[in-house]
Amino acid sequence: MLKRFTPYLLLIASGLSLTLAFAPFSMWALTIPALAIAIRQLIKLKHKPFLAGWLFGMGWFGAGVSWVHVSIADFGGLPLIASIGLMALLCGYLALYPALAFKLTAKYFKPQLWPLALPLFWVLAEWLRSWMLSGFPWLSLGYSQINGPLAGFAPIIGETGLTALIVISAASLAIINSKRTFLSASAITASLLICGALLYQHTWVSPSKTYSVSMVQGNIPQSLRWVPEQDAATMQTYLELTETVWGSNLIIWPEAAVPKLEPLAQPYLSQLNERAFKENTALITGIVNFNWETDEAWNNLIVVGKKTPDATYPNYQYFHNNRFSKHHLLPVGEFVPFESLLRPLAPIFDLPMSSFSRGDFQQQNLEANGIKLAPAICFEIAFPRQVTANVNGDTDMIITVSNDAWFGKSHGPAQHLQIAQMRALELGRPVLRATNNGITAFIDHKGRIDARLPQFESANISAPVIATKGFTPYYHLQDYGVWLFVLVLFICAWRLKKAAD
Repeated sequence: MLKRFTPYLLLIASGLSLTLAFAPFSMWALTIPALAIAIRQLIKLKHKPFLAGWLFGMGWFGAGVSWVHVSIADFGGLPLIASIGLMALLCGYLALYPALAFKLTAKYFKPQLWPLALPLFWVLAEWLRSWMLSGFPWLSLGYSQINGPLAGFAPIIGETGLTALIVISAASLAIINSKRTFLSASAITASLLICGALLYQHTWVSPSKTYSVSMVQGNIPQSLRWVPEQDAATMQTYLELTETVWGSNLIIWPEAAVPKLEPLAQPYLSQLNERAFKENTALITGIVNFNWETDEAWNNLIVVGKKTPDATYPNYQYFHNNRFSKHHLLPVGEFVPFESLLRPLAPIFDLPMSSFSRGDFQQQNLEANGIKLAPAICFEIAFPRQVTANVNGDTDMIITVSNDAWFGKSHGPAQHLQIAQMRALELGRPVLRATNNGITAFIDHKGRIDARLPQFESANISAPVIATKGFTPYYHLQDYGVWLFVLVLFICAWRLKKAAD
């Protein structure tokens, strides 16, 4: 009886083990064998490929995105059974994508051709996951390799390309049935790891100027974030934490650090602007803007202080264009689909600040004291196409701000940081990541963390940041190169299939 259920249990277990490959555990070497074990079970369950992929996905996402339950349970206002039910629905939905990839591969190809065919179906499924229902590309396999040898490929083929290489290697290992196939699979995997390690030594961009940058982490409890009586205390906290870093070229506060709506915060912002000018610096902060005439709100980043080193006072004026409006809004948190239907159902569908308008997909860089920054607010850093679209030849670095207080002490914030590391490596730009309660970090153009603050501390952190110029191959190719690569592999698989038939 147990033997009968062993493949099903191994599918779930291999999915669960994938969580350890991602941050904060970062056991990158687990990714390929975990997927290989799952594909091996697919061979045994060849008549149930969709179920096999779905069980693997349930393990993968059930453990990997368990941090979502923290926000639902702590802030959603739902009974425990209901919050668990919502998590089960989310994981069941996400598991449909590996199920689709397994189903299509097993339906049209024999196992011997899976290393050539599965990459296309997997990349297609992951693309759908990043797009459907506004997209949730979290835990894509390539992110697990940020500290591994395969990371060297990222500036050429991006995270999507790393995912394709992982699938090729795992499928090759999964179909081993002889000494010959063992040697072939081992050679493929070893070659990829060695080439990746060698490529990582190459620098695709050139260093430019060095700037002193400071970031402030207020550590404001989520329960107090939108309490009007707390606004003054929150704003005072950020002022006090900034007092020792006014000498930096640039100061960054996190997402919605200023809790008052921008039109109502003008006296405070004018004070900030005046102080920044006095100190010959600039400060970027998150804030919510609101238009009383149109009843629209935007999740914004704005610059106060000097736009350029030789700027004359004042630079900041309400609704100036040196700002960024978040484009990719988070479902439920920032907009509610089927709003009239869902809002009355439960508090989770009626959270404060959950009716934002979108900014444009491509916007101008922020300019702060002569530094040009491509912005991404919170969830947006997980969408490489948008981040790439906002980087240009003048971009010195990438800035991403977030409030991960929703997710408590879970592994969600560490995964979020790992995604930001991948964007830095793909695009060859340092990333400045400022958060409310962690993980605030400086990331260099190689995706390495230069400095970081501990979570759940009110503090500031300063570091020299080397801006970069030039472009990585991935900037030009984006994911089109990967699509061409997996399509060529698929055509080879199809021709071999036809020849065998």
